[in-house]
Amino acid sequence: MTRTTARISPEQDSSFRIRPGVVIALAIAALSTLPIVNWIPNGHQARWYSFVANGFLSGATIAIGVGLVGAILSRKITFLWRPSLLGTLIQKCERHPTASSLGISAVSFVAYALVAVFIFSSRPLNVDEVVQLFQAQIYAAGKLSLPAFPYPEFFSSIHVVDMQGRVYSQFPAGGPAMLAIGVLLGTPWLVGPLFGAIAVYGFAMYVRSTEPRPGDALAAIVVFAFAPFAVFMSGSHMNHVTTLAWLMIALAALARVISSDGARPWMALVSGLGFGMAATIRPVDAIAFALPAGGWYLWRAIHDPTRWKDALPAAFGVAVPISMLMWVNAHTTGAPLLFGYEVLWGSSHQLGFHTSPWGASHTPARGLELISLYFLRLQTYFLETPVPSLLPGLVALALSRRLRSFDRYLLTSAGLLVGLYFAYWFDGFYLGPRFMYPLLPVLAIWTARFLPLVRDRFGAGFLYRATVYATVCSIGIAIVVDAPIRANQYRNGLATMRWNADSASAAGAVRNSIVLVRESWGAQLVARLWALGVTRSQAELLYWGIDACALEQTVSHLEATSVRGMAAYDVLSPLLADSARLVGSPASPDTTERYLAGYPYSQRCLSRIEEDRSGFTLFAPLLLARSGKNIYARDLHSRDSLLLDKYPNMPVYLLKPASSEIGTLPEFYRVSRDSLERAWRDSDH
Repeated sequence: MTRTTARISPEQDSSFRIRPGVVIALAIAALSTLPIVNWIPNGHQARWYSFVANGFLSGATIAIGVGLVGAILSRKITFLWRPSLLGTLIQKCERHPTASSLGISAVSFVAYALVAVFIFSSRPLNVDEVVQLFQAQIYAAGKLSLPAFPYPEFFSSIHVVDMQGRVYSQFPAGGPAMLAIGVLLGTPWLVGPLFGAIAVYGFAMYVRSTEPRPGDALAAIVVFAFAPFAVFMSGSHMNHVTTLAWLMIALAALARVISSDGARPWMALVSGLGFGMAATIRPVDAIAFALPAGGWYLWRAIHDPTRWKDALPAAFGVAVPISMLMWVNAHTTGAPLLFGYEVLWGSSHQLGFHTSPWGASHTPARGLELISLYFLRLQTYFLETPVPSLLPGLVALALSRRLRSFDRYLLTSAGLLVGLYFAYWFDGFYLGPRFMYPLLPVLAIWTARFLPLVRDRFGAGFLYRATVYATVCSIGIAIVVDAPIRANQYRNGLATMRWNADSASAAGAVRNSIVLVRESWGAQLVARLWALGVTRSQAELLYWGIDACALEQTVSHLEATSVRGMAAYDVLSPLLADSARLVGSPASPDTTERYLAGYPYSQRCLSRIEEDRSGFTLFAPLLLARSGKNIYARDLHSRDSLLLDKYPNMPVYLLKPASSEIGTLPEFYRVSRDSLERAWRDSDH
């Protein structure tokens, strides 16, 4: 009798299968734990990697130790292990799901508002926030743009378009439109907290429709609402918050449509409107979530013709806000599909592998550097725990036996988002890896599944108890130590951006005056290059590639001879020949100013360096100054006569800090026109 051995195929035995969750978890683990960015030469670097890794090692040691001790003690002291308490809380919340979701949203709103006031001083602290709030003020006044001043160098700012007789923000209209609501109510700083709370409620509606276990849903809502990354971002003026709110509205409606046995055209319309509104704020983020949703709608409609009643309203919902965005573009940039950032920076601002607007070449290697940076930063900024923040979610992904349809949808959208920013040249870092902020729902869901999946796979014994205690320890350290340290870091930074010109001018009785704002010499040179008609990208190349004094002298000559545009660039570009020999200025506090050893500095250039040493401030925040009927203009020395001649009867003030020491706030100094003319003569000769 012949003995045969049956062969078990991979299809017959799940142990041979490579589960998608494991593959995804391994890929993310590689990006978020290995210092890939440091292995690629001549690019970005995570110099803090060793420090953070050592911190995680120490934190993990503490958490594991507490977990083991807790698991041991809980066997002898029954009071330490009360899982029924959590079950009772979940049951109470599930008896009133809407009320509990509203309650969590309300608490989150209060938390975000407190952050806005006490951490960020109710002020926009990033130039993106400043410029979008500037545009919001324009919208609140019933306008799409402002008329351009004949001499834009006095008022120009990065991210502000001042071309073809119009002044407006480079950003898509949706973000400033959301802030305009706050401007009209006198509380623009509340827009972030409000939309942050709306995002929490939208996510709650989504996750309660898609998560089969109430406990997982409740935990995901709590993580989504109170993860430090969400709390700090929602206290800001950043447009990532409003974008995520509209995406969560879209996802909540999408879940209702997909889960329904019949067509739900009105809910599909809401989902389309949510995606469309998100597209008017951050088009890339909206594309990442809308494309898979659109494909889902289309697939269902093709297989079931009655589902066209969902697909068509959803498409119409997307089209309405986008049509409004195109109308605004047509009346500002001049073309429906042309955005302000392309007007400023040209096609180099777009996605893809090409020379970036700032001159560096964006390659796949550079894209990998950025994605590596984003995931490494997420390990800290997402939860601020002493162990890597992504660890629970990665373990949950690896332990999951199957991915449900909504899991596949969110993971597809997350992958598409990462892929799109892989092809984007800018390092989006502010309050954390901000371009990854739309990953918050995915991160919250998988983090919430961590403990339940550990219990499902390994039982509720010693290992599970140790994991619970280690998790509680990590959360406790985050709440008591790490998150407060981050809050303190945010609260004590960017003092100049917090300074309120309206309040200071009122206190000093500075009204109906011309206020000349003393920026650094380098900032003045960049603004003057813009005024010559040199493109933003060309200005970046010239500023970083030419000695500051050589640039000063040539720009002054071009201004005097009225040479503009490409003709001006053709005169300036030969000076780039010495760019490889340049270093940061050894004499000025503004080390972005370039210096060529041996270049002879004129009295004018030496005077500019002395002015840098005596203190300078930032012009961009002054775009928001409204009270006192003051005119805030960049101080450009002898060119100020163009401005003073236009307003001959207005008092003149100089705005600058008393010194160049970091954190010294600006002050108003009354100056006479005669003294200004004498100073111009002395510095120019």
